Amino acid sequence: MKTRITEMFDIEHPIIQGGMHFVGFAELVAAVSNAGGLGIITALTQPTPEDLAKEIARCHEMTDKPFGVNLTFIPSFKNPPYDEYIDAIIQGGIRIVETAGRNPEQYMPQMKEADIKIIHKCTSVRHSLKAEKIGCDAVSVDGFECGGHPGEDDVPNGILLPRAAEELKIPFVASGGMANARSLVSALAFGADGMNMGTRFIATKEAPVHQNVKQRLVEASELDTRLVMRSLRNTERVLINGAVEKIMDIEGSHGNEGDPNELLQQIRPLVAGSERVLRDGDLEAAAWSCGMVAGLIHDIPTCKELIDKIMEESESIISERLEGLLSA
Repeated sequence: MKTRITEMFDIEHPIIQGGMHFVGFAELVAAVSNAGGLGIITALTQPTPEDLAKEIARCHEMTDKPFGVNLTFIPSFKNPPYDEYIDAIIQGGIRIVETAGRNPEQYMPQMKEADIKIIHKCTSVRHSLKAEKIGCDAVSVDGFECGGHPGEDDVPNGILLPRAAEELKIPFVASGGMANARSLVSALAFGADGMNMGTRFIATKEAPVHQNVKQRLVEASELDTRLVMRSLRNTERVLINGAVEKIMDIEGSHGNEGDPNELLQQIRPLVAGSERVLRDGDLEAAAWSCGMVAGLIHDIPTCKELIDKIMEESESIISERLEGLLSA
């Protein structure tokens, strides 16, 4: 299947594994790329730019296919050394960067000089248009269904994707609620050139997370996620557990008039321990990001098995079901 995204990134299938904190390591990234998709290393999971350089080199040893790096620009009093992370990306021969968080315009010249293609994660049409204006090559349009940070507009992909198609000239991929062949075909119908999957790739054999996490995703339904940190306008979609219930209780009792810094200090221990969940399998240790797509996860395949099945069934849906409707 050829789309503007497969052509731009020189990949076989229009499927991207989005950057995920404490998940986007070389094992998963190489498996996705070897299966014909685009794997993405998460830069800020690596403690230093030097560690990122080592992870990129490790991934090159596992695949000769294209892969990218996610670089998230986080509002902070003390920013990570982004210039140095970008240097590691460039020196590692990476030609695709998925940016997220704040506007990446400040760092665009450094990446563009190295002929890097930039796909920026956006949760609204207006942010997508801004990304297009500043020179991003593509955008990942994240609907309200997505795990992690869905923005503050609460627009699901059934509206967001066709609106993006109406406005954008650059290619975009659908993100949020993407899991299977129906996801891909619907994304293409909405005007996207592919799809980005995050939560679905956690439940694969190669994902470097604890088996407890993978099994929990198989058991979860689309009703098992919650939105936290809404009062801080830093909304995050997470899987329900004891820590999440505590966060919701604290936010509820705090109200909208209290000191946001005080609220942040109260909930920080409950949102800062996701590494223990993913690495150690302690499902109650902290809140951890999960999309509503959990309701569509029923197994734990290899990345190749997952991607092959998606592509085979997508072609069947298009050539048999949809064409059959036209000829009926």
